[in-house]
Amino acid sequence: MTDYAEEQRNELEAIESIYPDSYTVLSEKPISFTINVTSDAAENGETVEATLKFTYVEKYPDEPPLWEIHDQENLEDSDMGEIFTLLQQQADENLGMVMIFTLVTAVQDKLNEIVDLMKNRREEEKRRIDEEEEEAEKVAFQGTVVTIENFLAWRGKFELEMAELRSKRQKEEEQAGKIKLSGKQLFETDHNLDTSDIQFLEDTGNNVEVDESLFQDIEDLDLDEDDPDFDPLAMGSDED
Repeated sequence: MTDYAEEQRNELEAIESIYPDSYTVLSEKPISFTINVTSDAAENGETVEATLKFTYVEKYPDEPPLWEIHDQENLEDSDMGEIFTLLQQQADENLGMVMIFTLVTAVQDKLNEIVDLMKNRREEEKRRIDEEEEEAEKVAFQGTVVTIENFLAWRGKFELEMAELRSKRQKEEEQAGKIKLSGKQLFETDHNLDTSDIQFLEDTGNNVEVDESLFQDIEDLDLDEDDPDFDPLAMGSDED
């Protein structure tokens, strides 16, 4: 007949000597204790940790102990799920034998794997970021290749923006009273300008009189416009 209590006491003595700094007894009935397991340090000093809690059942080691992750550091949920699966697998393979050291060793190896995976994930992420930055620099340096399609699209957009800008500016000038009309536009909009100069002179008492005798009747002029040597300016000089 198997003396389960004796086997459990003997294993506890061995565990205490193997893990003196990480083994802690929680209770004696039922026997429950924790063992803190830490991975080897990565290059940057980072580690992952798991505090395993074990509780003996009455017929241990013919039946597996109860276990749980009492505490952890830097472990993701997926990592914890893999650890539980590993513990179950190891327990099934070691039924009938004391197995705490085997279970803890398996978890220790798993934590070391997780640290290596974390390192690989960081390196992969850094490589991805570097590639994206390098690609962005290439695009910035090369610029956009001009094609007929994107040029026409750009020109259409530019012309639309300019039309909107001109319309906006015109509205602003109209509101500010800054519209300046040309001379033609002034006469077209205000017919009083036709006689404004004469009216101004009359209002100031400066009447303008024209001596018609100073002007020769155009019918008395002997003009031969068909003559290639005809010079209207020379007519005045001949009379002198």
